[in-house]
Amino acid sequence: MNALLAELIGTAIIIVFGGGVVANVVLSRTKGNNSGWIVITWGWAIGVFVGVFCSQPYSGAHLNPAISVALALGGKFAWNLVPGYVAAQVAGAFLGAIIVGLFYGEHFKVSDDLDAKLAVFCTAPAIRSIPRALFCEIVATFFLVLPVFLITSGTIAIPGADGAAHDVPIGLGSVGALPVALLVLGLGLALGGTTGYAINPARDFGPRLAHGLLPLGAKRDGDWSYAWVPVVGPIVGGVLAALVARAAL
Repeated sequence: MNALLAELIGTAIIIVFGGGVVANVVLSRTKGNNSGWIVITWGWAIGVFVGVFCSQPYSGAHLNPAISVALALGGKFAWNLVPGYVAAQVAGAFLGAIIVGLFYGEHFKVSDDLDAKLAVFCTAPAIRSIPRALFCEIVATFFLVLPVFLITSGTIAIPGADGAAHDVPIGLGSVGALPVALLVLGLGLALGGTTGYAINPARDFGPRLAHGLLPLGAKRDGDWSYAWVPVVGPIVGGVLAALVARAAL
């Protein structure tokens, strides 16, 4: 499978499971309505497990622009491959969100909580303090990316835009699908209560776009004044983790 297609599919899988579990918990008249935060964190973790497990042999299972940028900064990934990976990740997240929106279409129609509808697609702070939310996204992503650097080993050959083969670190996949899923589960349980732990710009930006396009009945705006936080915060957190890892290794 082409590496970019693998990144698209892997990221879409994460959003189908992750966005799907949020929809099941927060939308009206679902079987899982009001089942709570533990269910949501487990759903996201399982989505990460499946996405990483499926894409790892083909792309290295980055599935997150913060991972791709951090690996490139750390000298473990070619910079010329980053734009393609990021585009595939955003497209995959958008596609996954479209699937969730269509799947739960009837429940969106009968749900009156417009904030809950938006929450299916993207994150928002529990207490609206932008500086604090940015700090939280930076810290949470730091503790996602640093373990990846400390545990990652091994490479696979991926054809680049120049036609040549590039050695690509296995990324999340080299940590192992199960360990990285448990890492994401722990982050959600420990650090997800303030902002919803986006920790992935594609995971937030692609679905936020989908929310604006899907027919969901009554819906609010996409909260675009906040949308830069779950993009910038994870990138900064990933960069800081890469710098710390470079100094330590």
